[in-house]
Amino acid sequence: MSDAGIRRVREPDVAAVVGLVHELAEYERAPLECQLTRGQLRRALFGPEPALFGHVAEVDGAVVGCALWFLSYSTWQGSHGIYLEDLYVQPAHRGRGLGRGLLAALAEESCRRGFARLEWSVLDWNMTAIKFYESLGARPMDGWTTFRLSGAALKALAQ
Repeated sequence: MSDAGIRRVREPDVAAVVGLVHELAEYERAPLECQLTRGQLRRALFGPEPALFGHVAEVDGAVVGCALWFLSYSTWQGSHGIYLEDLYVQPAHRGRGLGRGLLAALAEESCRRGFARLEWSVLDWNMTAIKFYESLGARPMDGWTTFRLSGAALKALAQ
């Protein structure tokens, strides 16, 4: 039987987590869109003003999954929340509770800190993930559409 667990991300995990994020991009059918480097992730997680946080899933000392998140804020509830940017467990390690464990760690973090919510986005074609999230009690936010401003449109608006 292997030894598995969930813990906070540490600086030596950066290379493994970057690899997982690139695997996630491949899974989400957008590998060319993922530009994350070790330096970028190291600064975001461990720089002078960290704006990104994370947990990892380990099996026998190897990082096989991750949850990367940042703080959000609900003006209506007057409370912070956690926005889960990435959740990924390598296919060979799925089905053993690691994804649930990562989400449970974020739920515990939210409750311990008095946060109002934990939220994330999921691709509408990813029915396996949607069913998993619903099995935990998560519900889709019907009536909301995500918008993004990036690239040339972002630069044009900034001018």
